[in-house]
Amino acid sequence: MLWTLLVRYLRPAWPLIVAVVVFQLAQSIAALILPALNADIIDNGVVTGDIPYIWSTGGIMLVFSLVQIVCAIVAVYFGSRLAMGMGKGLRSDLFEKVVAFSQREVGRFGAASLITRNTNDVQQVQLLVQMSATIMISAPMLAIGGVIMAVRQDVGLSWLMAVSIPVLLVIVSLVVWRMVPAFTLMQKRIDRVNQILREQLTGIRVVRAFVREDHERARFERASTDVMETGLRAGNLMALMFPAVMLVMNLSSVAVIWFGASQVQDGAVEIGTLFAFLTYLMQILMGVMMATFMFVMIPRAAVCATRIGEVLDTDASVAAPAHAAIAPATTGRVEFDRVEFAYPGADEPVLRELTFTIEPGTTTAVIGSTGSGKTTLVGLVPRLFDVTGGTVRVDDLDVRAYDPDDLWERIGLVPQRAFLFSGTIAQNLRYGNAGADDDVLWRALEIAQAREFVQAQPLRLDAPVAQGGTNFSGGQRQRLAIARALVKQPPIYVFDDSFSALDLRTDAALRRALDRELPHATRLVVAQRVSTIQHADQILVLDHGRIVGIGPHEDLMASCETYREIVESQLSAEEAA
Repeated sequence: MLWTLLVRYLRPAWPLIVAVVVFQLAQSIAALILPALNADIIDNGVVTGDIPYIWSTGGIMLVFSLVQIVCAIVAVYFGSRLAMGMGKGLRSDLFEKVVAFSQREVGRFGAASLITRNTNDVQQVQLLVQMSATIMISAPMLAIGGVIMAVRQDVGLSWLMAVSIPVLLVIVSLVVWRMVPAFTLMQKRIDRVNQILREQLTGIRVVRAFVREDHERARFERASTDVMETGLRAGNLMALMFPAVMLVMNLSSVAVIWFGASQVQDGAVEIGTLFAFLTYLMQILMGVMMATFMFVMIPRAAVCATRIGEVLDTDASVAAPAHAAIAPATTGRVEFDRVEFAYPGADEPVLRELTFTIEPGTTTAVIGSTGSGKTTLVGLVPRLFDVTGGTVRVDDLDVRAYDPDDLWERIGLVPQRAFLFSGTIAQNLRYGNAGADDDVLWRALEIAQAREFVQAQPLRLDAPVAQGGTNFSGGQRQRLAIARALVKQPPIYVFDDSFSALDLRTDAALRRALDRELPHATRLVVAQRVSTIQHADQILVLDHGRIVGIGPHEDLMASCETYREIVESQLSAEEAA
């Protein structure tokens, strides 16, 4: 998967790759020439006492040193551009893929894992590309060039390379083989830390309210310790590898001096040649060691690339049709025709044989016990999920035949969790209608019963909104989320238990305002309180995913026992209060 990913994202940047290879080749050639020149200075200058030769050859060495430095700097620059560009493209594609996922795919991977894959995992692959451009390309050039130059200097000592290089490769291979499982486990445990931290930050009020700080601290401590232990396991292997590499290099140096000294004494080899051979051997082993460093990174990058590939290769279950149908005229009509829905791997469907119609300009309410499928039902209208049986139609066209943007333009969704984005109140309200002026915003706030508390803000529409809207109460967040949907001005509104945090007085005022200001809009409302939905044109009563009653409040009180039980239980509670 790593190779596939690299080819896919590096192919468009081939000019940068060529530039990196050319400059790395130039600096490697310069590095390989320097020991030979140094040998000439020793043999033909120092030994003979020829000072002008030392100066002239030293000047040539200085030129090659400058060429090596400049080429290395330019190669690193182009390598950084290559890695950063690849990381940018990869993160962008991951983001585009994730935002196209339905709730099914998000639930499969988990939000914490998706965040890790788009940050830490991409960073590991990006780092591999960066280090490859600066180290991996030059390492084989130095190693192969070093072998050629060393053999030219002294064939008699070349057998030392045939011993030291294979020993080094065996050590590296054994360590890398042991590191792959450790890095695989490392990424999973980073996911776990991310997940726990995200839960704790999101639910900090719950943690404090139930005095569970110690418990949550222990949870995070365990997850953090798991990451530490896995990191130590991988780090110990890395710590073992580098001393082993240095041991091989130092023993090789000793062997060269040991066996070369006798040859120098016998006059078979000049002392400059011996030093050049030793330098080339060090360059060879240094190239192998640099490749070793890369081999340490490759297993982790390979694991990360596999995780990234899993996301990129996952097709969203809710996808745009190959040839979207021409969007019909907008009426606001919604129809469920023998709809069935089951989550992947579930033993039984969540929804079964749902058939009903919501006529334009009417209000349809959905009520039922917890787990009866209310939220799932309303999620099928904006196509957050795709039905597994039957058909959902909007304006007499199957929602699966729409271009998703055309479908979503017709629907204003107020989700069960009223989420606000960081910014200002005005920015949040204009989320679905960027061109809305202030008058439209104030009208929406007035209908949503939010005008009063927004006017009380010092900056009014420009008042800041914290991430998630945490600087507002639950009821205020719900009213702002409702106002956001109203600013969009769609023909169909879906309210998924969007009045639960409102007091009865505000709830009633909001419903009256909706009836007065939006008489032609179609409304689908999920609610737990009977008072919220009892004046709806029709009420659907769900029980275990089936419709056990449908009709207005008065008819259901007479014909549906489940609905009557819900009403009587709530009326009793309200009377007692």
